[in-house]
Amino acid sequence: MIETTKIPFTVIGGGIGGLAAALGAAESGRQVYVLEQAPEFGEIGAGIQLGPNAMAVLDRFGLLGEIDKYAVYPKRLVLKDALTGEELTDLDLGDSIKEQYGYTYTVMHRSDLHKVLLEACEKNPSITLLTNQQVSKVENHDDFVTIECTSGEVYEAESLVGADGIWSKTRELFSQDEGVTEGYVAYRGAIPMHEISEHADFDDVIMWIAPNLHLVQYPVRRKELYNQVAVFKSFNYKKGKSDWGTPEELDEHFGKCCPKVQKAVTFMSRERRWEMYDKEPINNWTENRLTLLGDSAHPMYQYLAQGACQALEDASYLTDKLNEYGDEDINKAFNAYQEERMPRTAQVQKRARVWGDIIHADDPVARLMRDSYFKTRQSTSFEDVEWMYGYFKKSSLSYS
Repeated sequence: MIETTKIPFTVIGGGIGGLAAALGAAESGRQVYVLEQAPEFGEIGAGIQLGPNAMAVLDRFGLLGEIDKYAVYPKRLVLKDALTGEELTDLDLGDSIKEQYGYTYTVMHRSDLHKVLLEACEKNPSITLLTNQQVSKVENHDDFVTIECTSGEVYEAESLVGADGIWSKTRELFSQDEGVTEGYVAYRGAIPMHEISEHADFDDVIMWIAPNLHLVQYPVRRKELYNQVAVFKSFNYKKGKSDWGTPEELDEHFGKCCPKVQKAVTFMSRERRWEMYDKEPINNWTENRLTLLGDSAHPMYQYLAQGACQALEDASYLTDKLNEYGDEDINKAFNAYQEERMPRTAQVQKRARVWGDIIHADDPVARLMRDSYFKTRQSTSFEDVEWMYGYFKKSSLSYS
């Protein structure tokens, strides 16, 4: 007979959202277990952009001082035409955005953000971190959740937050939906600054846009590294196939761009590509003593740089509800969390798709209208991003 280990409040997934959720649950006075499938906690990828809405959450958890050790605070977000090199518009990321929302816009290496969250969890006596816990099955009961791992371990959790990403095992309890893709792939990496310094911009986040592609660039890790993400639509995409989005396609797509973009892409690592998926919003992600968080609940395209930001918002609001309800009724806390977060995250999911359509537009008329609008807006105008960054008020983590 397999022995079952009883554990308290549990988070499946030790990524950015999962660790933030653990910090929040511990703040509410709970003992917390985090189950991570990998042999050690870590984060795959390169750079990450953190809007003021994410920085508010990191402040709430007392982490801004640690973030500052690794962060870069860019001056502008700049949109440029990848074909002609023309600057189309920019957004002030300096004093103006801080005055508007109370926090800076920050870029850093994903692994550095993860390290800050992990170290905070490691220092917290209420949090237990377990690795090599690949979950194979989750069963939801009225008063507990059973978790089975491929290693043969079985846990009976008092309550559970599924933060195990877009291919979440816990999401399967609510939906058997498949990932949605338009055939886009990403190549990403961070290059030592000395290797690319003559081609890099030290102060801005730059997004080069063209039909069916874009390139994002910005410095990370105290400006020691330069992050680049090249995204393009593969016209060879076929469901169930893997021979699409190849390095040859990368060079073909970006070969039509202006010389500066062409040169930048030569620095891209071609060893790995990331297929880009999201999923449709679902109408429920909570039942009994189980709920979802981050990409498990609302996987989204990266075009608005809000995936991790929304996971952090999730963690903060869930913490509020855990504090409010205490041990009285975890299901009420989870349902109140879902009621707030579901419409918010669905909005971001849908607008990320729209933004992708805008920046990747290949219709000449649509591009002309887009560029004409971009050129008329002011760099200190935040009306286009107010819905996204204005979620928190500066004085407290109350919600607008």
